[in-house]
Order: sequence, then C-alpha cells, then structure tokens
Amino acid sequence: MKFARFAHNGQIHEAVYENDQLMVGTVAYDPNDVMWLPPIDPRGSTAIGVALGYADHAAELGLDLPSYPILFHKMPHTFVGHKAKVVRPNVDYMHYEGELVAIIGRSCRNVRAANALDYVMGYTIGNEFTVRDYVTNYYRPPVKAKGHDTFGPIGPVWVTPDEVDPTNASIKTWLNGELKQDGNTAHLRHSVAQLIEYLSEFMTLQRGDTIWTGTPEGIAHTNVGDVVRVEIPGIGILENEVIG
Repeated sequence: MKFARFAHNGQIHEAVYENDQLMVGTVAYDPNDVMWLPPIDPRGSTAIGVALGYADHAAELGLDLPSYPILFHKMPHTFVGHKAKVVRPNVDYMHYEGELVAIIGRSCRNVRAANALDYVMGYTIGNEFTVRDYVTNYYRPPVKAKGHDTFGPIGPVWVTPDEVDPTNASIKTWLNGELKQDGNTAHLRHSVAQLIEYLSEFMTLQRGDTIWTGTPEGIAHTNVGDVVRVEIPGIGILENEVIG
C-alpha cells in the first residue's frame, strides 16, 4: 500500500494513494489540487543520513572510504514534499542526491542484520541536495552543506515493504529530462539491514525514524530553474524545481 500526507484548504490530511487518487476515508482528492507534504512527519523523529553510501559515488568525487558507514543527522527543517520548491543559495556547486529512504516501524536496539528488516515500516524516496562548496574537513559533519531549508525533498508517498525490495531497487534521477543517475541498491556499501544493525548498536531507533541510504554516482551542477525527478519503481517519482 501507498500512503501520503497533504494539505488542502488549510487542513492536513493523511491518505491512502490508489488509482491516482488521494483517499481520505471515502473522499477522493485530486493529487494536482493539493500541496504534497513529507509522507512522514519529521517532527519528533530522528533522520540519519549515510554519506558515500555507494562506492561509485565516492569514486566520482575522488574520496577514500572507511569500512564503516559514514553518518550524519538529516535535520527536520530541510524536509519538504513532492512538487515543493528547493531554494538554491548563492554558491558555486549544488547538486541533487536521489536515494532510497527506509522508515523504522517500531522501537529497536541491538538488532541483527538477519532480522533488521522486520523493524522497517516502509520506504520512500529522498533527494538530498548538497552544496559541494562546504564539503571539506572543516565543515564535517556536513551541517551547512546539507542543512539549508528545503534541502530534503521526500516522497511523494511511503510504501509498505511488500512494494519494494531494498536489496534490488532501481534509482533513477533526471535533471531537466536528462537521465543522470541510474543506480541500484544492490550496490550499496551497506544494505538497509546492515545499516539498522550498525545504528542500533549504539542508539535506539524509534517508529518514524528515517535512514537516508545514500546516492549512486551521477551528480551534476543544479541551477535555478532546473527540475529534478527521482524515480524508484514501486514508490513513484519525486519531482522538485530549483528556485533562487
């Protein structure tokens, strides 16, 4: 199943998304007439990002990798929904990062990878915009690079685990209609299950927490007026326009 959050006439709704309609009980809403919101409310939850989740992305940046996951906090104020505008600051190099996002469904601690997916409520799409200007050792962790308002589009929906195989999910990103990223979660350095095991060794994961698993190779300069679309089959397409 697919679930969404949206605003309409000043009210926030939670809906089931089916047959190209947003269903709130028996009432249908046209997806083109609503303001899409992040499908998971980020307030009161923890979002963990994984930097350099794919070896090919690290290679295109010329970076060496440790054996363990590289983690950072993804801040709630960055989250915006499908079709929301992403505000580009006055910088030299800003890029997108299309990725699979896992959503924790119940509290867990010290979970083994073999059982970790039992704690996943579902999956969604994330697009983590990043300013490369600020990604230096001085700015690590990348608070300024990834922490601007609107830098975390997520959605359009979240789906139950039966809709997506996190070990073999295609991720495609288009910039103004040109395919730039064509990756697959089979090539993650650390699978969703391994990430949950690693995280739960030192922190309790709670319902609604999200894990942004990282992006494959294929980043490119993103400028005002650009439209970025990220697609993961089984979830859908997350689209956002960049403005000044």
